[in-house]
Amino acid sequence: MYSKEENQKLKREFWIAFAEKFPRKWMLYDTKIKDFSFKFFVDNTKSQVLIDIEMRNNDLRNIYFEKIESLKTILEQEFVANLIFEKNYMLESGKTISRIWVEQTNVSVSNRKYWDEIFNFYNQNMEALEYFFYEYGDYIRDLKTNV
Repeated sequence: MYSKEENQKLKREFWIAFAEKFPRKWMLYDTKIKDFSFKFFVDNTKSQVLIDIEMRNNDLRNIYFEKIESLKTILEQEFVANLIFEKNYMLESGKTISRIWVEQTNVSVSNRKYWDEIFNFYNQNMEALEYFFYEYGDYIRDLKTNV
């Protein structure tokens, strides 16, 4: 087992190595929608590429989620297969958000032998989700057009 400091150092090295392998600016929080973001996650069992919709206003959060859900067939057939859609996802903090994600299991941030596999998973899936958002972002952002 690693100490807390060793884990922090290893994760820092992981993210630096990822940035060196794929040196580009990811969209992440730059969606032009408040509390709507793309995220990377990794731990010692899985890696994930996520879309988190975190508005406090449940009606607004549900509208954004349902807009993406209305495009699910296109999203999965043309961009990223095997997505998980959860309208009411409970964070450890107790906050409810909407989350859409794809995950890769049986990998570990603590084991460097998995890093390239995780990096490639991240690059392929985040890039695809960004392309999807570039293509359908206007529709998703437009609250006058409901599903």
